Amino acid sequence: MPVITAARVGRVPKQAAESVGSALPARLDSLTSLRFFAAFAVFAHHFTGVGGKTGYGRAPSIFPFSEMGAHGVTFFFVLSGFLLTWVYKPYEHPIAFYIRRVARIWPATLVAAVLAYYVFYVRAHEAVEWKSFIASLFLVQNWLPDATPTLPGNPVTWTLSVEILFYALFPLLARFVVRMRTPLLVGVTIAGLLAMWAVAWWSFDNLTPETARWVMRHPAVYLPQFLLGMTVALLIRRGLRVPLRPIVPLALLGVYVYAYFELRERLSPAYDAQLEYTLRPTLAVLAALIIIAFVQRELAGHKGVLNKKPLILLGVWSYSFYLLHHSVSRFATYEWGRIPDRDSALFTMLGMGLVILAMSWALYRFVEEPANRWLVRRIPARWRRTAPVAPDAR
Repeated sequence: MPVITAARVGRVPKQAAESVGSALPARLDSLTSLRFFAAFAVFAHHFTGVGGKTGYGRAPSIFPFSEMGAHGVTFFFVLSGFLLTWVYKPYEHPIAFYIRRVARIWPATLVAAVLAYYVFYVRAHEAVEWKSFIASLFLVQNWLPDATPTLPGNPVTWTLSVEILFYALFPLLARFVVRMRTPLLVGVTIAGLLAMWAVAWWSFDNLTPETARWVMRHPAVYLPQFLLGMTVALLIRRGLRVPLRPIVPLALLGVYVYAYFELRERLSPAYDAQLEYTLRPTLAVLAALIIIAFVQRELAGHKGVLNKKPLILLGVWSYSFYLLHHSVSRFATYEWGRIPDRDSALFTMLGMGLVILAMSWALYRFVEEPANRWLVRRIPARWRRTAPVAPDAR
């Protein structure tokens, strides 16, 4: 794919990097809106289940394609790397960075855990394995190979266990990554995605299925997706531009999802396994292309539907939506039983989505945002950013 550059690919002078960075907005509304669609995709996956009697109700018109919604979290992982790098503050103290991250994610997580505890333990009549449950409250459950159940506490917070590793490494990682030459940075990123594929292949070929699944949930396995997001942010900041309209990567995603499920019926077991092993890296690349397309469009001054206030608000509430959706869907299943597997389930899914959205607004309005402001205001001045310097892109 041809690339138009506004700066040299190999090494960008410090002065040029700072001028490029200073001209770029910190807020990208289209990416905020896209967060909601990723969160809703995960909700659709949990609502429709994975076949059999799982989920609240299966709509044949979107199943099994809705199963791919589980990988909406891939978009979150790539987006995290992108956004943290996009607003990177080189002179901010790492402790201030950590406080900001904790302030944003942890208060809402703890409140949502109350509902999850009732639904997944009390209402489900399941015993609590306290080590695993407490680990989930501190978002380190993915490090436990014997966590009980496999996704303890609020199940969806396994992705936050991954994010915590990203946050822990970012202040150190960013110092090196922003100074890497573009060819080396791109090469390391590609190598990381290939390693992700190789780890999946090796794990399922050499380990028990249970252990292999734990390995593929381990936070370290997802670092290449985070690095991909960082790389995309730096390439755009360095002036790289790709002639890519948003419809192209969105169409590629649709074709890939359709082909993935259609091909699985026809491939031999060996090729089907390879399709599964390459799933995460492939979706990460598609997520990166979607981010590139929408960011470039916004930087060029084009405003689309994703820049409208209603969708931006949905994106703002999407984190709370993500935390609550699985608990609400599972509660409905326990309380009223599954609904018939027909397309009318789509109306139920949309109705449930509106209920969760109202709950999400309340969680954001009364917990997530107030707690974030309260904690951030208490960061000592000596730990705050001291100089408005953009990343040194080399």
